[in-house]
Amino acid sequence: MSLQKQQNIITAVKEYGKRLFGFIRGRVRTDEDAEDILQEVWYQFSNQPETEAIDQVSGWLHRVARNKIIDKYRKKQDELIEDYSYEDDEGEELGFKDILLAETTSPEMENLKELFWQHLFDALEELPEEQRYVFVQHELEERSFREIAEETGENI
Repeated sequence: MSLQKQQNIITAVKEYGKRLFGFIRGRVRTDEDAEDILQEVWYQFSNQPETEAIDQVSGWLHRVARNKIIDKYRKKQDELIEDYSYEDDEGEELGFKDILLAETTSPEMENLKELFWQHLFDALEELPEEQRYVFVQHELEERSFREIAEETGENI
């Protein structure tokens, strides 16, 4: 990367970074989503063969950001099991983990738990051994990735 290109990128980040983040943040759900999109915009900018050839850098950055936001919403959003919950008779909200680890009180609940665990174990069997181990340790044993990395000698 040429010195001129590096200088153009540094100048653009300083000059447009905060404003661009604000633009993106106003159109997405979380700060994390905004940061991810902003990072993608800077990555695309840094991969342009000639950044100095862009006449309106601000307009170019905003157009790329707008396209990245649209792409994000076109993609199927991952649903996390933690996003689902159940409200019991007392109005207490229970997550899937609470339900699946609770003592069974009905045949329907027992069937649901059995079905869930069967699908989980089937899915785990499809994973390579190392990935299966990390998943079980992190999700079921509630160990941090850092602890697992230290134990296995792998990067986080």
